[in-house]
Amino acid sequence: MPTETERCIESLIALFQKYNGKDKNSCQLSKTEFLSFMNTELATIRKNQKDPSVFDCMMNKLDLNSDGHLDSQEFPNFIGGLAIACHESFLQTSKKNI
Repeated sequence: MPTETERCIESLIALFQKYNGKDKNSCQLSKTEFLSFMNTELATIRKNQKDPSVFDCMMNKLDLNSDGHLDSQEFPNFIGGLAIACHESFLQTSKKNI
């Protein structure tokens, strides 16, 4: 029986696999696939972001090898960065409520 953490990791892998390959490369997310992922899986974050260029900037920063895609090594960097940002936001909100 997998632990909660193992299930979370499996879920992230499944999400990566769900969105990649539509643009012919099953090991990478294209910019279109990345935006599809953002629009569907992170809709609230996407909706709250007023500047659409932020997502182009994110893609460029995450794409460490500058090939225009996010591969299976670059995608976890995105998830980790997102988790850090959410945690920091949570901490700031918690401090305001004290």
